[in-house]
Amino acid sequence: MTPVVLLMGPTASGKSAVALELAARLPIEIVSVDSAQVYRGMDIGTAKPDGETRARVRHHLLDLIDPDQAYSAARFRIDALAAIADIRARGRVPLLVGGTMLYFKALREGLSDLPPANAAVRARLDTRAADEGWRSLHAELARLDPATAARLDPTDSQRIQRALEVYELSGRPISALQGARREPADAGFVSLALVPQDRAELHRRIANRFDAMLAAGLVDELSGLRQRFRLDASMPSMRCVGYRQAWQFIDGVCDCDELRARGAAATRQLARRQLTWLRSLQEPEFDAYSPRVADDVAGWLVEQGIAA
Repeated sequence: MTPVVLLMGPTASGKSAVALELAARLPIEIVSVDSAQVYRGMDIGTAKPDGETRARVRHHLLDLIDPDQAYSAARFRIDALAAIADIRARGRVPLLVGGTMLYFKALREGLSDLPPANAAVRARLDTRAADEGWRSLHAELARLDPATAARLDPTDSQRIQRALEVYELSGRPISALQGARREPADAGFVSLALVPQDRAELHRRIANRFDAMLAAGLVDELSGLRQRFRLDASMPSMRCVGYRQAWQFIDGVCDCDELRARGAAATRQLARRQLTWLRSLQEPEFDAYSPRVADDVAGWLVEQGIAA
């Protein structure tokens, strides 16, 4: 069976560049593992590959839904397994690349038996968060589910909301439900991680990356999306890092300098969460900023039986 390669790493670690170099050397097609790149029209703030890149190397799981729609780890698992089967059927190697660690976990371990999302409960939690702040809801979660609260940043609104939603709907903490998986893991995964060894360099690249997005028209992109779709700030698409801060700028909550500061800070927080998750997985690591990283990863893949 053709192996499935999982290339993980935090934002701004150079995953996409390494993936494209690997695709030039090995019979690879890329499957996006990114909860923001599934949205059509959200191109700049998600660092989505452009048309020329996608014409050169086939990509999967991009532009699946509109920004006013919802996507889930459950749907990702279905879509990813279908893409993997399609790629394997054509004698190619699936290379899954991204930083949405929950999606990687769902793919490898299956899904917990959790209640589905409930719009009424989420709306009520959003209203409370607007009045009290997410830190207050995080404190409530710490009383109800200390194990989950301990691993979540007090500003991680999506996961705090989901944990409180699950508790309200099931009467049980999400940490108690996540152990029971409905589906077994696939046995064909080969995993590795790009991990920046220089944290200061990671932060510099994050700042430069967000500045480049602003220069490329992130605010205008969001303004256009707000005209085309009935969006609000609580939607999952608009909670994505970059878009959340650009929304605040458009609404006059912050000025341009503060937009830059907020966007970079939120991206650093995201990278920190991703790195924490990666450390818990204990995957083989490669220095993300080594000039030989693509060579090192390609050599390692050949050792795993993936040949040109």
